[in-house]
Amino acid sequence: MTLGQLQDRIRLLYGDKDSARGIEGTFMWFLEEVGELSAALRGGTHQERTLEFADALAWLATLANIAGVNLEDAMQQKYGGGCPGCGQTPCACGMTEKP
Repeated sequence: MTLGQLQDRIRLLYGDKDSARGIEGTFMWFLEEVGELSAALRGGTHQERTLEFADALAWLATLANIAGVNLEDAMQQKYGGGCPGCGQTPCACGMTEKP
């Protein structure tokens, strides 16, 4: 599934509910899912981690849908030419630098 297909799928499944909830309410749900992912990474099974990654990605796609952002385009724009910091693939930035 591509990012575009993910966004379309989430829009078909939940678009009306997501629009009614709005970006602020949806962002709070996204943060809750990130917290659940954090807990799964600390002590969950592989299956629990897998499902929490899926949930966090789904809520991120929901936020992008509400905000009118195409995730495929955003990723291509930011990372399509290599590291946004140094422009290299793989990244040649120092370990303490945030690209």
